[in-house]
Amino acid sequence: MNFTESFLSEANKIIESLDCQSIERVVGVLANVQKMGGRIFFLGVGGSAANASHAVNDFRKIAGFEAYAPTDNVSELTARTNDDGWKSVFEGWLKVSRLNSKDVLFIFSVGGGDLERNVSPNLVLALQYAKSVGAKIVGVVGRDGGYTSKVADACVIIPTVNPTHITPHTEAFHAVVWHLIVSHPDLKANQTKWESMK
Repeated sequence: MNFTESFLSEANKIIESLDCQSIERVVGVLANVQKMGGRIFFLGVGGSAANASHAVNDFRKIAGFEAYAPTDNVSELTARTNDDGWKSVFEGWLKVSRLNSKDVLFIFSVGGGDLERNVSPNLVLALQYAKSVGAKIVGVVGRDGGYTSKVADACVIIPTVNPTHITPHTEAFHAVVWHLIVSHPDLKANQTKWESMK
């Protein structure tokens, strides 16, 4: 088996191993937030930040949510990083946005955040702040889910099938899972362009 065949075989195993009930629980949380008129704040770092930006578009356009990603505003992101430090960048952004109990924090991450190892501490502080104001938390994460899986109301963990490919598979499956969620009949409000064309 060559590398391409092996990598795609791993992806196939991930699909077969995904916990469908955890995905349905995320949909349930989001459906309740939508009914209450709450907002979604997508958080991610690195490749996960790019996924957060894409997800904002999909949830706004397809599901009709008010949705945001702090990483889309590079001026504020870098000002907060420069002035206050990287660790608190998301927490500060969420405070100004008046995150509240109607809203949900949606985390995309490979490790889910870990303060002890100083991995994505900005996600951990944002999650702690979300808990303190009663906001809901959902996530799509890899490895063991880290801090996100410990505090989330619903969390999808992308199974590890090859420890040398945790990051590429997790970030790829962020997209698979969020596209599933935004297409779910409990959330989808608008038809996508190509599917609407005869």
